[in-house]
Amino acid sequence: MRHIRSTAALVFVLCAAQLGAQTVLDVWIGTSRSKLSKGVYHATLNTQNGRMTDPELAAEIEGPGFLAMHPDRSTLYALGKLGGKDVIAAYRIEGKEGKRALKPLNSAETGDGGSAHLCVDKTARTLVSAQYGGGSVSVYALNKDGSIRERTQVIEHSGPVPSEDRRQRAPHPHWSGFSPDNRFVFVPDLGLNRVIIYKLDAAASRLTPHGHTDVHPGAGPRHMKFHVNGKWAYLLNEFDLTVTVFDYDAGKGTLTAKQTVAAVPKAEYEKEKARSGSEIRVHPGGRFVYSANRGHDTITAYEVNQTTGKLTVIERENVRGATPRNFNLDPGGRWLLAGGQASHSLASFEVDQQSGELTFNQHAVHVPSPICVLFQPE
Repeated sequence: MRHIRSTAALVFVLCAAQLGAQTVLDVWIGTSRSKLSKGVYHATLNTQNGRMTDPELAAEIEGPGFLAMHPDRSTLYALGKLGGKDVIAAYRIEGKEGKRALKPLNSAETGDGGSAHLCVDKTARTLVSAQYGGGSVSVYALNKDGSIRERTQVIEHSGPVPSEDRRQRAPHPHWSGFSPDNRFVFVPDLGLNRVIIYKLDAAASRLTPHGHTDVHPGAGPRHMKFHVNGKWAYLLNEFDLTVTVFDYDAGKGTLTAKQTVAAVPKAEYEKEKARSGSEIRVHPGGRFVYSANRGHDTITAYEVNQTTGKLTVIERENVRGATPRNFNLDPGGRWLLAGGQASHSLASFEVDQQSGELTFNQHAVHVPSPICVLFQPE
């Protein structure tokens, strides 16, 4: 009887492994405005071996840099140009696993030039975009089917000029994101050298100024992510390739800086003519944080102190490409895909779940000028 039970258990494990081997995730890729790029691309990731299919064009749109996923996981948003106008475009995701297509729903003009980033709130009622060049934040109301109903606000940023750097002579919002409890919106403004905070009325799709948090001089705040426990926030600073750790007071909607750590030692990046931080991600398990370094062409891995949220550098891994504008971790946290904007590549790395270290998977695919990597969860 024991032999029969053992055999049955072994068969079950083998069958489960075979089913698991077929598991794939959809990967959507936003691209920059270039002669090679034609729009939004789609690929799949095999979660068992970390290999990707060759990306294929899914929707034609000029410069669809950043993408965002609706909570229903069947609607995709892309910023870019349509008919010569700067817009946020909504698409319905169609097709079966591995064979996806994007059906245009509608689009809305940003009201202030091209966007650098966009995000959707948890209730699926509100979308927010950040206009780097225009120095503003736009707000949009969404319909139940995911289409854009209307643009409700365009909020112009203003404030004192923090430095003589040409990139800080005017406001330049670079990212927008919602607090874990969906009550606030945070917008790192590289030009003002601060994080602007808004209170969110998701039902009305309206933002109300709630204050700001200044960052250390010469930082150039770019992108920010919250820890999975909602107590800490990690801000990537573009200019000096650092990460600032904040305590987050959810009740007050405020950030308090507690640590700034170098992603790359200054002696290493100073010799690079074009160097800057680009993206930051928190591992789904909450034990690690990763940030990308353009020019140095690496991704820095950090260990998170589970009591304080502070970071300790684990390693710096070469991305096997040039100019890592963006990267992302799959929902399971096993694989990291790094996009090389200048090398037109997307490379796969395995994440060690115990140490946080990255190992190149000896696999990369060609995609024109990738600047956003977005997973579509199952």
